[in-house]
Parts: sequence; C-alpha cells; structure tokens
Amino acid sequence: MIKIAVTSQNFRTITPHAGKCRRFLILGRNEQGELVELDRLDLPKEMSMHEFKGLRHPLFDSDILLTASAGQGFVRRLQQEQVQVICTSETDPYRAAETFLQGQPLPVADAHVHHQQSRPIMPKLG
Repeated sequence: MIKIAVTSQNFRTITPHAGKCRRFLILGRNEQGELVELDRLDLPKEMSMHEFKGLRHPLFDSDILLTASAGQGFVRRLQQEQVQVICTSETDPYRAAETFLQGQPLPVADAHVHHQQSRPIMPKLG
C-alpha cells in the first residue's frame, strides 16, 4: 500500500514549509480502494525535519510527501530515504492524493516559495 504524508498544520489543508511542519496527515487506500486517513502525526518541535538529528523519522515510512513548499535540504533528506516530495498549490489533501494516485499532474506550487522551479509535477508510480 502506498502511504502518502501530507503537510497539514491544521489537519485540513496542505500547508507550506515542510521542513518546519510538525503535523501531517497520512493517507492511503483501504481494502475497498477508498482514499482514507490512516494516521495523523502531531510531532514535538524537535521532530520537525528542520530540527531532527536522529536516524529514523516517522516520515521515512511514507512513499510520497505532498506539501505546498519545501527547501532543497528537506527534499534531499527525504529522497535519501526513498520518499518522493511533491510540491503543489492544491490545498485539499484528498484531492491532491487522489490526483497523484491517478497519475495526473498536480497544480504547480508558487515558484517564489523556497526558490522552487515552476514545472508540472508528474507522479512516478510503480
């Protein structure tokens, strides 16, 4: 099962600044194939990736991370753990996850945030 982590400081929308985020929705498909919330992470400040110095982080158990913005250090750190980071301007976690799982491109995140390149994000499934 693909596990999708979503930065969501309010547990309702996709929020920016992935490295400083401490709240995440973990989404995936249930046995009926429906996209559901599998878990919520509500981490202490020292567990934000910006502060984290340990070896194993709960985000490393995800396959994909959806966020509104992320710095290159955050992206590299998660890529080292085989977690693909996708930045998007979509604010609805379920719509973004479903779009990704259907192999469709997500709306591009604002390029000025963390100096991201503005280009369509295509999922890499399989």
